[in-house]
Amino acid sequence: MDPKRVIRGYLVISGLFTLSASLIWGINTLFLLHAGLTIFEVFIANAAFTAAMALFEVPTGVVADTRGRRASFLLSEATLAVGTLAYVGVAAMHGGLLLFCMAGVILGLGYTFYSGAVEAWLVDALKATGYQHELDGVFARASIVSSIAMVVGTVGGGLLGQVNLSLPYVARAALVLVAFAVGFRTMHEVGFTPRTIRLQGIVGEMRKVARAGITYGLRARGVRLLVMESFVTWGFFSWAWYAWQPYFLQLYGKDAIWLSGLIASLFALAGILGNALVGRLAIPGRRRTTILLGAAAISTATMVATGVVRSFWVTVPVFLLGAVVGGVQQPVRQTYLHQSIPTSERATLVSFDSLVGSLGSVGGQTGLGYLSQERSIPVGFVVGGLATILALPIFGRLRALNEPADRISAKAPEREAMSVAPVPAEGERRLGSS
Repeated sequence: MDPKRVIRGYLVISGLFTLSASLIWGINTLFLLHAGLTIFEVFIANAAFTAAMALFEVPTGVVADTRGRRASFLLSEATLAVGTLAYVGVAAMHGGLLLFCMAGVILGLGYTFYSGAVEAWLVDALKATGYQHELDGVFARASIVSSIAMVVGTVGGGLLGQVNLSLPYVARAALVLVAFAVGFRTMHEVGFTPRTIRLQGIVGEMRKVARAGITYGLRARGVRLLVMESFVTWGFFSWAWYAWQPYFLQLYGKDAIWLSGLIASLFALAGILGNALVGRLAIPGRRRTTILLGAAAISTATMVATGVVRSFWVTVPVFLLGAVVGGVQQPVRQTYLHQSIPTSERATLVSFDSLVGSLGSVGGQTGLGYLSQERSIPVGFVVGGLATILALPIFGRLRALNEPADRISAKAPEREAMSVAPVPAEGERRLGSS
């Protein structure tokens, strides 16, 4: 197989996946509210999706590493098509919270089948076909393609939702099936030999994650603090992503569904801007905790201000400023984490960190969702935003450890930052991916 064909297939699949996923990012909460759920029930349904991702992350990873990356991807697209259409069906029949939770579990399963499978296929296939270049350029191109797809998808989903809130979901299911067809045609197991999967293998992998999480996650002070921060931060931001949609439309004063899609696209662009600023801020000799502390403080201030200020034209820019700060903080945090864990346990520890963050998301969406119903969404932003101030003493303690990972090296700082820049298709895992 020609390496150019492999790369082309990877770029097309990444773009289609992100485009299909992002169609509902700006209108998901509005859709569920329109389907008859209360604001608290919306967050319960979203929490079910997040919990499913945490539950299925390891077992589906074993499928990709045994039955093959292609099989995992195809299972992902088929499952996502079913889950997406299930959302439409449940809304049409006014099926209520339980059925939406069940549909969310199906979607969570679908996303975990995708997680890492396509990227692993790319690396294996390029290696087997004799690709001689570094992968940085390929991943950078994929990030650009996904970013463009994200902007098109969020704006397009808002415009479709203005006509009918179910249309973005129908369009998403259609694009997922197109991605299935592309993957079926272009993804061939080159450089990887599928093998039989057994239940003992899945159980063994889950035990491995648990053991590695305790050994390298809970016992290593630096990693333990980062995992604690993940729990706190994602406990709030997973709720905030779904909460801003009805809140900003209320501030705007009109039922302008298209506006939600536009704001979602601006949020994505703000995050990209934050990613771009990392290279300027991550100066050799500077400590990463300096950036993390500053970003955490500004993030808390912007989220609290989002709830306190009740002016659309002020609140939205403040919220987007928080997105810029998040775009700075996440790559720096990822770099610290990767430099603090052994290579042999890297994938396992990243999964453990993601799992803990997902658990925080479940708790945050449930607790702040209840508060949103009993009081209001702005109160949720104030309370949840204030809770994120806990990241400051965590990062302060991390700074006191004075670990080698805290110092930004003079060796290729730009490449260091770029190598951990979040890929949009994965970033949506916790920010509006259901």
